[in-house]
Parts: sequence; structure tokens; C-alpha cells
Amino acid sequence: MLKVLLARLRQGHRTSRFPDAMPALSDRFRGAPKIDPGRCAADCRTCADACPTGAVAVADGTVRIDLGRCLFCTECQDACPAGAITMAGDYRMATRSRAGLVVGPDPVPLAAALDRRARALFGRSLRLRQVSAGGCNGCEADAAVLQTIAFDMQRFGIGFVASPRHADGLLVTGPVTANMRAALLATYDAVPAPKLVIVSGACAISGGPFAGHPEVEGAAAGLLPVDLFVPGCPPHPVTLLDGLLRLLGRLPRPR
Repeated sequence: MLKVLLARLRQGHRTSRFPDAMPALSDRFRGAPKIDPGRCAADCRTCADACPTGAVAVADGTVRIDLGRCLFCTECQDACPAGAITMAGDYRMATRSRAGLVVGPDPVPLAAALDRRARALFGRSLRLRQVSAGGCNGCEADAAVLQTIAFDMQRFGIGFVASPRHADGLLVTGPVTANMRAALLATYDAVPAPKLVIVSGACAISGGPFAGHPEVEGAAAGLLPVDLFVPGCPPHPVTLLDGLLRLLGRLPRPR
């Protein structure tokens, strides 16, 4: 027992200091893309042609990237001959509207907080039922990581529950497959009102690489009213946590 206590003392404080301090992210982390319109040629479509999910669009010489469809694969960045697109490493990408995920030279409009009544209900205690609507387990795993000592989202009063009847809302991941459509809707109906819906990952937001497949219903927003969109493939745990805290009014106003 003494050896266990000594080992624990040597380990020190293991929980991230986020949001009081910037999170420590790998230099390989691919965050929100930045677009330099001054480098774009008017007739160049190389980046759009390289994108595997059609997330990049070019119109009148302006490049726009739909983060809801983006896999953060860097194909557009690698293909651009002028270096106009870079994955800048900014983890803050969650927003309240689907349209807010379509970005150009301007950054993502970060998620605004819920109204005062909703913050009074959910701001100090938010329980979510996680629903994998056909995902690959990438988004699911990175959401589950938030319960570990490294992030400890319980310190903010946020946690996952087993039953939708004990939940304040849903966290939906994965494309909504035909086999999961009824289960997703039944789970949503079982959550007591008022309730929230958070969609996490490109698949839940747009269908991702599976969009258009006959066995995929597509975006969860086509079936449920969504309160928060968290882009990524998968979203980094800090991206999801940042979005949840902004939604609950626990972080400064979007800038």
C-alpha cells in the first residue's frame, strides 16, 4: 500500500488544466483550416478536385471548406500549388449552426451559449446518452476519453448515462444508417424534455465518406433538432469539450 501511495505522489496532478490553460496538443494535430485568399488563382480548382468528400468549394476565386464534411485528411492542403490552405492546429471548431461550419477566410463562428433558462437547467449538470448511429468507433472512443483522468469532464458536471430516461440530451456519432434510424429516434423520444442534441464528427454532421450510400440516412440534423455541431474525423476530445463548455456558457463569449 505504501508503494502505491508513493507512486501516486510521484505521478503528480494528471488532469489537464484546460480550460484555465491551453491544452497540450501534438504538432501532428490537424485543427481548423486557414485559407489565404491572396494566394488563390481565380481559375484554380485543384483543392476542390482533391477533396474526397466534396468539402471544398471554389466560387469566384474564393475557397470555402465545409467542416461538416471535412475529414481533415490534408488532401486539399497537399494539392494546393500555392499553399493557400493550411491546417492551423486550432482545436476550437464547434458551432451552433450547420451553416457556421462552412468557412472561408474568416474563422469558425464559435458556439454561443444556450439561453438563460437552458443554462439554468443544464449549466451545472449535463447528462448525455451517447448514440453510435453506425460509426467506426473513432468519434465514440474520443468522446469516451473525456471520462478519463486526463480530461475528467465530470469536474464540469458533464457525464454519460446508460439510459436515455436519465439523460438531458443525446450525443450522436456516426452516419445514421438505415438500421439505426428507428433506434436513434426512439432514444431521442425517451429523453425527457427539454433536451439537447449534440452531433460529433463528420459522419453524424453530413454522412461523411458514407454520404449518399443507399444504407445511410445521412446527417442526424435531418432527423433531430441539433443544438451543437462538433466537426472532426474524429473530433479531438478537447474540441468536443470546448464545444460543450461554450454551449453551457462556461467559457468566454465567442470571438
